Amino acid sequence: MILVGLTGSIGSGKTTVCRIFEQLRIPVYYADARGKSFLTKPVVKTKIASLFGPQVFNDEGEPDRAALAALVFDDAEKLEMLNSIIHPLVREDFRNWAGLHKDAEYVIQEAAILFETGHADHFDKIITVTAPEELRIRRVCERDGVDEAHVRKRAAHQLPDGYKTKHADYVICNDGVEPLLPQVLKIHEELKPPLKNDQNAL
Repeated sequence: MILVGLTGSIGSGKTTVCRIFEQLRIPVYYADARGKSFLTKPVVKTKIASLFGPQVFNDEGEPDRAALAALVFDDAEKLEMLNSIIHPLVREDFRNWAGLHKDAEYVIQEAAILFETGHADHFDKIITVTAPEELRIRRVCERDGVDEAHVRKRAAHQLPDGYKTKHADYVICNDGVEPLLPQVLKIHEELKPPLKNDQNAL
């Protein structure tokens, strides 16, 4: 089974592309969403409390994502500390998840910071989704209800598109002009394993 990593800058439309692959019955693992779900694990909460203190927890004793994000947003060291807790869990969870889809032609992990974490080397193929910067910023502003400055700060934590496209096996342009479906179908056909020739096997 082929392991495919799918990445792209914030607002590039990674999830939109993944939904198309899912329509083709390709299993997709959403690393960012899974990572957020691990915040409620007791072992994770203990580590977060030890590193960041009680101020990042709400009244119910659960990690406050907004408070946690605000704490690490402009502090690379604290962000790395948080990632060191979550990313190993995501990697292990993905391995277990992939094991449940052994019969799939290939599986995809969608992750915003695939290259930044050094995790790209764990995949057989990499897909990068791109879009013009101004379009990406506008999409995130509309989606999250934030201003441009906030989006640019978030984007500053990610590698530039040029790096991601250079190191990708496939690039999908999601500029709102070039149709996505033909691009996805082309990659899908290339990733599918070749059909066995039963006659040659005789």
